This record gives sequence, structure tokens and C-alpha cells, in this order.
Amino acid sequence: MGIGDQLIGTGLARGAAARGKRIAFGDRTRLIWDHNSEQIFRGNPNLAFPGQERAPDVEWVAYFKGRRGYNKQGDGCWIWNLGWKCTPGEIFLNDSEKIVGDRQGKGFIVMEPNVEEWKVSSPNKDWGRGNYQAIATQLIGEGHRVLQFVYPKGGPILKGAKPVSTRSFRDALAVLRNASLYIGPEGGLHHGAAAVGIPAVVLFGGFIPPSVTGYDDHTNLVGSDRFCGSFSKCQHCIDAMASISVDTVYRAVKDHHEAG
Repeated sequence: MGIGDQLIGTGLARGAAARGKRIAFGDRTRLIWDHNSEQIFRGNPNLAFPGQERAPDVEWVAYFKGRRGYNKQGDGCWIWNLGWKCTPGEIFLNDSEKIVGDRQGKGFIVMEPNVEEWKVSSPNKDWGRGNYQAIATQLIGEGHRVLQFVYPKGGPILKGAKPVSTRSFRDALAVLRNASLYIGPEGGLHHGAAAVGIPAVVLFGGFIPPSVTGYDDHTNLVGSDRFCGSFSKCQHCIDAMASISVDTVYRAVKDHHEAG
């Protein structure tokens, strides 16, 4: 599972400790985690950790790679579970992480123009660097601070944006919690924005329905009423993204700032 999947998991576990329970993600005999799990789950009182599988307060949830719940594998595409609804996740930051996050100040806008280019389906979630640059240029010209995270396999930094390097995704969320807005594609950072309570303008396009992995307090922009989930580059998804105009995104950004 990716980082977004782990954050979705923390939403599934939300409130368990208040019920006297801890959630174990696995098959009722073992926890099924991956290399991203520990950093996202760290410090979360709602979750059972390795070695705690047999504790009397454990409640098992079958949520792991191959059994995510929000989709299943079809013939060349994901089939979305339209009955699924993401609950905002949680991240439990420690004091040192909060200090790192506070170094960037408050009230800035985080933009993420990059998609995971190593995935064959990535073009289906790409709004286009030129579009993001147009938004960034307009916002910077109005006096807004725009930040963009630097990370391995990430793309170039938008002109005028401040590059921010962090030690981990947790540190990135420590920064993000002080933002006024996130703008970017559906993925780890949009789930992160929900987890730290930050509004967002999220470019969904036609790949995955926002009713499944979106959040009600975000503006989720689509360009289609069909969400194909294609494993490979898809003209329908590319056309859906192309139909979302720069003006539409800019208006959504301004609506959030005016509401705030």
C-alpha cells in the first residue's frame, strides 16, 4: 500500500481507542503492513502494533494490499466500490516534528504538480505542469507564498515556488498542517491534507470518483461522469483532465480563501 492507503487506514481506525479498542490491519492471525505503515501509524493510539496481535482489546479489520475495500481489480482497470466513503485520517506528530513543520510559518499554499511517473497509469492523473504553473504564477503575483515539496523521484519545482525538503512524509505533514490550502492531484498529499484538517482543491479528472476517495470539505474537480480506473494511459482520463480549466481551479482556490 502507498502512503495514501495508510492514511485511509487511520481513518478506518479513528475513534477506536475511545471505544476501548485498537485496530489490527491483517488476516486475524498477523498484521499485514508494508514499508510505509510504521511511519504513518507511529504514535496512533487507535492501532495495534507488531507484538500486540493477541491483546484482548484488538479488533481486526481486513484492510491491506489486495484487500483495500475501495476497489477491486478488473480487466485492465480498477473497479471502484461506490459504497465506500473515506473518513479523514489522522497523523500523530511528536513535538520535534511539529517544530520542524513550524519553521515554514503559516498561511502558505502547498502545490503538488507531480504525479508518480513510474506508474503506467500516472498520465491519467496529470493535470499538466503548465496549468499548475499558471495557477502558481497568479497566486504568487497576488502575494501568496507557494511551497512545493522536494522528494526523491519528484519533478521540477514550479517557478516562484519555495522548494521545501523534508526528512520524511511525516515532516511534510508537519509543514502541511500550517498551510491555508493544498492544490494537487488525488493521492498521498490530498489524504494528508484531510488528516491535518487543511482544505484542498484536488484534481480528480476521470480516473477515480471523489465520492470514493475524496473528502467533503475539499473541492474535488472532475472532468467526466465516468471514472474508468484504467491501469494504462487512457485518452478518456487525459481528456477529462484537459477539460478542467485553469480558471475553474483558480476560482475554487479563491472560494476557499474567501470562505476562510
